[in-house]
Amino acid sequence: MGRIPDEDIQRLKRDISLEQLVRSRGIDLRRTGANLLGLCPFHDDHEPSLVITPDSNLWHCLGACQAGGSVIDFVMKAEGVSFRHAVELLRRGADLAESGQPKPVVKGLHRRKLEPLAGQEASDAELLGQVADHYHASLLESDDAQRYLRGRGLEHADLAATFRLGFANRTLGYRLPASQLKAGQLLRTRLARLGVLRATGHEHLRGSLVVPLLGTEGEVVQLYGRKIDDHIAPDVPRHLYLPGAQRGVFNRAGLAGAEEAILCEALIDALTFWCAGYHAVTSGYGVEGVTEEILDALEAAGVVRVKIAFDRDEAGDRGASKVSERLSARGIESYRVVFPRGMDANAYAQKLGPAAQSLGLVLRQAEWMRGGRSKAKQTPSSPSVAPFPSLVASSSEPPAVAPPVLEPSEVQNEVPASALPAPATTSHDAATPTPAPTVERNGEDLFLVFASRSWPSGAPRWRRPRRRSTRSLR
Repeated sequence: MGRIPDEDIQRLKRDISLEQLVRSRGIDLRRTGANLLGLCPFHDDHEPSLVITPDSNLWHCLGACQAGGSVIDFVMKAEGVSFRHAVELLRRGADLAESGQPKPVVKGLHRRKLEPLAGQEASDAELLGQVADHYHASLLESDDAQRYLRGRGLEHADLAATFRLGFANRTLGYRLPASQLKAGQLLRTRLARLGVLRATGHEHLRGSLVVPLLGTEGEVVQLYGRKIDDHIAPDVPRHLYLPGAQRGVFNRAGLAGAEEAILCEALIDALTFWCAGYHAVTSGYGVEGVTEEILDALEAAGVVRVKIAFDRDEAGDRGASKVSERLSARGIESYRVVFPRGMDANAYAQKLGPAAQSLGLVLRQAEWMRGGRSKAKQTPSSPSVAPFPSLVASSSEPPAVAPPVLEPSEVQNEVPASALPAPATTSHDAATPTPAPTVERNGEDLFLVFASRSWPSGAPRWRRPRRRSTRSLR
């Protein structure tokens, strides 16, 4: 994690009462004019030499130690911790009170005041669960992490809590016993074996948005990390998992009872669909990372159709074809969700918002690939525009009925009517309903085709073509 924002530091110095903090340690204070006097806890003080000025929320020792500063400096000296650790304690509202008489600073070892992680008796799953909980609490307090989520369009009020999203900000060490102690050494060894800590002692996912992946009993079995700072060296991976076997399934609960599900190649894309209201969605570990465990979860949930929403590039097309074969072998029908060339679900949803409508359109226009008891018919293309290249083997027969439609699991009422193209109000239109927009391709361009108007991507206003209208997706 980078430096602590100055506004956070100033807020702590301003909002946390130094007087209450000092009194909580059993130090008696008496008022003398505008100041408060008490015995300094940081040296053998017999005459009150600790001076607190409530108006400025500062303290100073006039005696032997000559120490002073803000609430942060007081916690650093009283608890024997670093500046960053003191800030973390104050952020978390940890109990800094000490029972009995005031105690001087602890020499040598730092004392961990945050609740420690589980001891040696905890299972690996319990330990990973506590790590995930720590990262989740860190995300809720991190402006940087929440700014990243907003920047990716992931702003659903329940998103972080539903998936226990976290942020690895280099504070996990504050939850561990001191490394000089045997208990601290043993716990660090376990965390290194699980991949949470590297051999250097640093957190493996530091600086990353963290998404826990769960086993069949809801236990945490894997952690995914996505760096939130894209201004890092090119050789630094932006996507990380804990070392070892690829385990766990994202959003098992959302798949339960769904006949139709969406399969993404990246968790950010899956979160994008979920925020748009499409809750029956999961993700692989990349295009080559759809494990048997994920396919087992789809089958166990009763899913009969899968919309494969991989990136629109060569790797995504190739990976979708492989997954389609594996789904077909399990009797599950598959469709390819076709984004504009070079786009993924998150980029597409941000470029063509609102996400519920734009993602719904590509889901409805998904191309049939394989499987299914009754094959479906691809949406017809304009005679003047070539259809998308087929992802199905040449020997496969085209579908015969329209592909099933995925609808958001939550009604989207926030989209104003003015944001969508309006059909012409003629007597003919009143008698014949306007068909839903369709997707067509012209070279590398994708177009949304409406009945009467178009809204080209990036255009400042509507324009009416002479004969028909299109909306570019590029």
